[in-house]
Amino acid sequence: MTVTIHRAAVIGSGVMGASIAAHLANSGIPSLLLDIVPTKLTPVEEAKGLTLADRSVRNRLATDGIAKLAKIKPSPLYDEAFVSRITPGNVEDDLKRIAEVDWVIEVVTEKLAVKQELLARIEAVWKPGMIVTTNTSGISINAMVEGRGADFKRHFLGTHFFNPPRYMKLLELVPGKSTSPDLVRDMAAFAERRLGKGVVIAKDTPNFVANRIGTYGLLVTLQTMLEKGYTVEEVDAVTGPALGRPKSATFRTLDLVGLDTFVHVAGNVYDKADDEAEKAVFEVPEVLKEMVHRGWIGEKSGQGFYKKVKGEGGGSEILSLNFATLDYAKSSKVTSASIEAAKSAKGAREKTKALLGAKDKYSELAWDIVKKVLLYSADKAGEIADSIEDIDKAMRWGFNWELGPFETWDAIGLVKSVQRMEAEGDTVPAWVKDWIAAGHTSFYKKEGGSTSYSYRGEYRAVEQKPELISLRSLKEQNKVIRGNSGASLIDVGDGVACLEFHSPNNAIGADILNMIQGSVEEVRNNYSALIIANEGRNFCVGANIMLLLMEAQDEEWDEVNAIIRLFQDTMMKLKHFEKPVVAAPHRMTLGGGVEVCMPADEVNASSETYYGLVEVGVGLIPAGGGCKEFALRVSNANPNPETDLQPLLNQIFLTIGTAKVSTSAHDARKLGYLRESDRVIMNQDHLVYEAKKSALRLLDAGYEPPAAQKIRVVGAEGKAVMKLGALAMKQGGYISDHDLLIAGKLAHVLAGGDVPAGTMVTEQYMLDLEREAFLSLCGELKTQQRMQHMLAKGKALRN
Repeated sequence: MTVTIHRAAVIGSGVMGASIAAHLANSGIPSLLLDIVPTKLTPVEEAKGLTLADRSVRNRLATDGIAKLAKIKPSPLYDEAFVSRITPGNVEDDLKRIAEVDWVIEVVTEKLAVKQELLARIEAVWKPGMIVTTNTSGISINAMVEGRGADFKRHFLGTHFFNPPRYMKLLELVPGKSTSPDLVRDMAAFAERRLGKGVVIAKDTPNFVANRIGTYGLLVTLQTMLEKGYTVEEVDAVTGPALGRPKSATFRTLDLVGLDTFVHVAGNVYDKADDEAEKAVFEVPEVLKEMVHRGWIGEKSGQGFYKKVKGEGGGSEILSLNFATLDYAKSSKVTSASIEAAKSAKGAREKTKALLGAKDKYSELAWDIVKKVLLYSADKAGEIADSIEDIDKAMRWGFNWELGPFETWDAIGLVKSVQRMEAEGDTVPAWVKDWIAAGHTSFYKKEGGSTSYSYRGEYRAVEQKPELISLRSLKEQNKVIRGNSGASLIDVGDGVACLEFHSPNNAIGADILNMIQGSVEEVRNNYSALIIANEGRNFCVGANIMLLLMEAQDEEWDEVNAIIRLFQDTMMKLKHFEKPVVAAPHRMTLGGGVEVCMPADEVNASSETYYGLVEVGVGLIPAGGGCKEFALRVSNANPNPETDLQPLLNQIFLTIGTAKVSTSAHDARKLGYLRESDRVIMNQDHLVYEAKKSALRLLDAGYEPPAAQKIRVVGAEGKAVMKLGALAMKQGGYISDHDLLIAGKLAHVLAGGDVPAGTMVTEQYMLDLEREAFLSLCGELKTQQRMQHMLAKGKALRN
C-alpha cells in the first residue's frame, strides 16, 4: 500500500485540530476543517440579521478556529499566507466532501462515545483506500472502531500529534488489531518525509508511550516532593538541564501543559490500570485536585505552580507555590554541590552522572525520581512499544529529554545502578537482570559506526534508513578527510564531502575559515561536490565576536582587517568554486552563518531555520559578503537598466537594519534571504541526505560555476533615500543615535557608495565598502559596548 496524500480533512477545529490543519498547510497539503453547527447566534450575528441557516453561521466554529491561528504564539504556520490552504466547513453540510480527500483526521473531544459516533458517520461516506486516523492522546484505538467494517478498520489507526504540532517532533502511530501493516509502514515514511516528524509505533495501551512514561515521571516527582518536603524551586532545579531535560523542568512544564489536561491524562491510566501499585502512582495528589478546583491550572489561567506579578519598580517577578499553605512567595535560587557539578559537566550523559554521583539531598532527590522512571520504563517495555529504542525516542521527541530512560541507564552505569536499586529493596524487572547475567553491561552498544540495542535477549541493530546520514557515525567510521578544532571535512559517499562546523556554538573564526579554504582545495582535487551541514544545536550563531572585540579594544586594526578580508576571500572562493556547493542550515543561522550560505549554489534549509543578518545588534554591519550578495540579487532581479531598484533595496535595508530574523525557512524566503531555487526540507534529520542529493543533481545537470558579475547600484541618491528613512525612525523614537550611525554605514554599502545611480560595480568593490564600514564601526565605543553586552548577557544592548 503506497500512501499518496494530496488533500486532507480535519474534523474538530479546537486549538489542536486547527494546529494540525496548519501543519498540513505547512507541508503543502490543503485541508477541509470541519466542526459542528452552532445552536445559537452570537450578538454580532444577530446584529447582522443572520440566522442559523446562514452558511457563515454554520461554519463559524471552523472559521473561528482558522482565525485564531494568527493569534497563537509561536505561530503554528511557517508563513501566514499558508492559512489559505485551510477551508472551513461543518459536519452537517460538508461531511460528504471528505470523499474528495485522501486522509481524514478526527480531533474531536476525548470521549469514546463521541468518537465512535463520528467514525460511524465517516464510514457512511468513506471511499475505499481513504486513510482515517484519530488524534486521541490515550483512548483505545480498537474500541473506537468496534462495529465498523473490516476494510475501514484496515485503513484506520491512531496519529497522536504532540502539541504544538509544528514544533513537537514526536508523532505516535498507533495501529489497531486490524490495521494494515503496510499502511503503518507507509504512513511512518510519509510523516517523516512530508511532515518532518519523528515517528514511534506505539501499542494500543492507555496514554501510549511518551505520555505513559512522562506522566508517571511527573507523578512520582510530585509524590517524592510531598513525602520529603522539597519546594517547587528545588524540584525544578534538579529536574531540568541538570538531568538533561528542558529548562521548564517539572512544574513549569505542568504550568505550560495545564493542570486540568494533566489530571485528565493521569486519570486515563488510573481508570484502566489493573496493577494496584501502578494505579496508586497514577492517583492524582489532593493538592493538584485542589489547585484545579481553584482554577490555578497554569499559564492559561495566569497561575499554577508559578505566578507572575508586578514587582517593585514596575518590573515583574515570579512567585512559586508553597504546597503546605497554598500561598505564593518570591522564588529563591537553589544551588548545591551536585547541581553545580551538573552545570559544569558537558553533555547530558556527564551532567546526569555528576548530579547522581554527588552525595547531597538534591542528588538523593534526583536518584529517587530517576530510578523509579527507569524501573517503570523497563517494566512497560514490550507492553507499550516494541522496543526500548522506541521508548527512548518517544521521550526525546515528545518530552524533549536529551536522553531516554534506557540511554540514561547506560549513562549512569547499568550494572552499578541495578546493584544499588536492589540494595535499596527495589524490584528490578527479570529481563533486565537476565540481560546483565548474560554478561551485558549496557542496553546499547556501538561497533564500527553502527548502534545496536537490547531486544528480546540479544542485540538488534538500529535500522539504517538511507535518509538518515549521521555525521557522528561517519566520523566513528574514520571518514574524516581532514579537520581542525573548528571544523571537519567528512566523506559522505558518492564523491561528496561534507564540511561540518563544531566550534563552540559553531561560531566562525579563523579555524573554520581555514577549513573552508582547505576543503575547497581537497574537493577540487579529490571529490565531485561539497556540502556544508552539521548536527549542532544550531547551524551557526555568526562570527566569533569575542576575538573581534579583543582585537578592537587593543586597536589591532590590521588584525581586524585581516580577519574580515579572510572571511570575504573565503566566501568568494566558495561562490566561484568550479564544483557544486550546497549549504544545509538549520535552526539559528545568524550573521556569518547566513553569509556562509549565501554564496552556495543551492541552500537546502530545514523548515525550522531562523535566518538573519543580525550584526547591527552588536553595533556592526554584515561584512562577509552579506550586503554585497543582497545588492547583487536586487541587481540581477532587475536587469532592465530603467527599472527602479530603490523599493527592493529599501526592504533589504530595513531587514538588515532592524536585525530581522526569519521565523521559518519559508519566512526567510519572503525576507529575501532564500532564493526561489533554494529548497525547504521538512525533516531536519534528512538535511545531509537532501543536500547530498541536490549536489549530485547539480553535478548531473552539467554544473558550471557562476561567472563574475557586475552589480548595478543606486549610488548617492539611493543612499540619501535610505538615510532619510533611518532619520525618520530616529525622530519617531524607534532607534538611537548609534543606530542612526550604523544605518548610515549600511546605507552607504548597500547603495554602492557615492557613485552616480546606475553605476555598474564589481563584487570586490562592494566587499571593500563592507570591510571599510565594518572597521570604522569596530572603533566606536558604543559598538564595543554592544559586543561586550552580547557576550555577557546573550542579548542586544540598544545604547
